Amino acid sequence: MFYHLMKYVLLGPLLKLLFRPRIEGLEHIPEEGAAIVAGNHLSFSDHFLMPVVLDRRITFLAKQEYFTGPGIKGRLTAAFFRAAGQIPVDRSGKEAGKAAIREGLGVLDKGELLGIYPEGTRSHDGRLYKGKVGVAVMALTAGVPVVPCAMVGTFEIQPPGKVVPRIRRVTIRFGAPLDFSRFAGSAGEKAVVRAVTDEIMYEILRLSGQEYVDDYAAVVKEAEAQADG
Repeated sequence: MFYHLMKYVLLGPLLKLLFRPRIEGLEHIPEEGAAIVAGNHLSFSDHFLMPVVLDRRITFLAKQEYFTGPGIKGRLTAAFFRAAGQIPVDRSGKEAGKAAIREGLGVLDKGELLGIYPEGTRSHDGRLYKGKVGVAVMALTAGVPVVPCAMVGTFEIQPPGKVVPRIRRVTIRFGAPLDFSRFAGSAGEKAVVRAVTDEIMYEILRLSGQEYVDDYAAVVKEAEAQADG
């Protein structure tokens, strides 16, 4: 109930009015049945702008920090994400990836749309980084299509560290669904899940026009932080 209230009454109309999103390829989103929408992640605003343009409800795997922040802001953020049906995922420790996959498969098992950012974190410089293989494992295990998505312009309106976004038009671009049924039963094969992940990232790159970095965003961030320190 809260999800639809926010989308159609409170937040959605306001976001559409302010950012006037150009929507391309919306016909590629399946009208029913389970599917994964895999996108680049440039801004905190991505969490809100993509869902408001979709006719169907979409559930994202959100980092646990959104649910555990301190103070009034933290409690409000946690309340919003919970009410919107987003799922907290602990990204630390050896079991983090398995937990995310387990939660994502639960969404897909119910025939719903699952939103994933394969990079695993926001891009800190606007470039597209190497994707983590969890998206491929889920797609192959559940046997569902993957719809690539490119958020264009959201880094410019709200790069990391900027609290209040700039008011500027953005583009949300969806590509044709990717069918990986030819790899059915191969979710446990490392070479296959890497190849599937790379194919998904290539389609996101093609839609977004970003510069690509063949390394994980978290690794690059840590290296740059250590160099600056």
